[in-house]
Amino acid sequence: MSKDAVNTAVDASPTDAPQTPADAGDAGYSKALKSRHVNMIAIGGAIGTGLFLGAGGRLHDAGPALVFAYLVCGIFAYLVVRALGEMVVYRPSSGSFVSYAREFLGEKGAYIAGWMYFLNWSMTGIADITAIALYTQYWSAFTSVPQWVLALIALAVVLSVNLVSVKYFGEMEFWFSIIKVATLVAFLFVGIFLIATQHPVDGQTPGLHMITDHGGWMPSGTMSVILVMQGVVFAYAALELVGVAAGETAEPQKVVPRAVNSIMWRVGLFYCGSVLLLALLLPSSTYKAGESPFVTLFSKLGVGGIGDIVNLVVLTAAMSSLNSGLYSTGRILRSMAMSGSAPQFTARMNRSQVPYGGILLTAGVGVLGVGLNYLLPADAFEIVIEISSIGIIGTWVMIMVAHLAFVRRAKQGLVERPAFRLPGSPVTEIVTIVFLVLVLGLMWNDAETGRKTLSLIPVVAVLLVVGWFRARKNIARKAAAEPQTGATKDE
Repeated sequence: MSKDAVNTAVDASPTDAPQTPADAGDAGYSKALKSRHVNMIAIGGAIGTGLFLGAGGRLHDAGPALVFAYLVCGIFAYLVVRALGEMVVYRPSSGSFVSYAREFLGEKGAYIAGWMYFLNWSMTGIADITAIALYTQYWSAFTSVPQWVLALIALAVVLSVNLVSVKYFGEMEFWFSIIKVATLVAFLFVGIFLIATQHPVDGQTPGLHMITDHGGWMPSGTMSVILVMQGVVFAYAALELVGVAAGETAEPQKVVPRAVNSIMWRVGLFYCGSVLLLALLLPSSTYKAGESPFVTLFSKLGVGGIGDIVNLVVLTAAMSSLNSGLYSTGRILRSMAMSGSAPQFTARMNRSQVPYGGILLTAGVGVLGVGLNYLLPADAFEIVIEISSIGIIGTWVMIMVAHLAFVRRAKQGLVERPAFRLPGSPVTEIVTIVFLVLVLGLMWNDAETGRKTLSLIPVVAVLLVVGWFRARKNIARKAAAEPQTGATKDE
């Protein structure tokens, strides 16, 4: 929504109380997501392949101190979502942080936030379909099926679910999350039982000595822990999804605070608890990249069929991530399109009140990912993961910058902060932004992949600048036409 339209709405108010501007991108959505959907979406965002698969390689590289890396990154991830949650309670919007960036930073801020988010999820979507194809080939029945075919099938299935209705998305994500949570709870009980009974694992008795007798908490040094920070931050990507989903639930002011507040203990229990148990049960050097640490553990216990079970769970996590990416980018792109900073077709909705234009654009990038799987099946995953990490860090920084501007407006008496607030503002936002930038900068120490990732930042910056000069004409035209066409007209 343009600044002039916001001012007009404020001037027209019968009172002098701070006003909450509408967002044109919110028009037409159903409120079909229930409280259980949003709560499980929040859980699902906190549990993914970053734990089920990625923790193995990180444990090997960083050692048991990985638990502290997950804790530190988890705290900052929580602060980002808490800041977003405050703005959601102030004004629920399916445009989420893009809508808030527009209100408090202007259209340029909304443009940067939206396209960085699209960059993250479009690349993550390619990583997800690549992962799904690889996990499916684990079973002999699918070994002979080309990787690109399996990737295309996965994209088609999840795309179809997203296009039907938001209710089907919510149900799909609900059950995906149930599977992931149930798996982790079962592992926690098994791990605690093994330690309590001193049951041998691979011929060794579990306990604290698994850490102290094998190089301590950081067997490879402090730098190895720092270098895994990028991957750990990426593991928490999708936590911000709860802010997008809030726009399609009937009682966001009640649902969102509960969902956001529960994130912290979930991080502590599922991520830190699981990694700590894994380190107490086997030496960290036993785990390896490319294999789920849970598969590694249970194979050492001689439990048959565990590989199939964990592979199914990891497959579910990847499907959940793909599902979330298509859902969230569809809503974000529509919010942008309604103001002119995204292609106009991404503003379109179908009869089921689903923004199919934006979903199809993200899926279109996924089709390019299918091609990447055809051309470079061995390297497709790593290529897109590097690019997506830039997108998620950029998105989180923009959320905190928007929140800083929101708080400043509140101090000026232009808006009213809700009771559900980010504590410690503005110090909290500044410290979080510095941390995220440092994580990005420290990637330079990783000569193998980190420097390649950083070299992409100028490319992304140039594309954003070129795109802005193209988009601002549409934004100006939309703003000029808004008084005549109406702010909530669906294109």
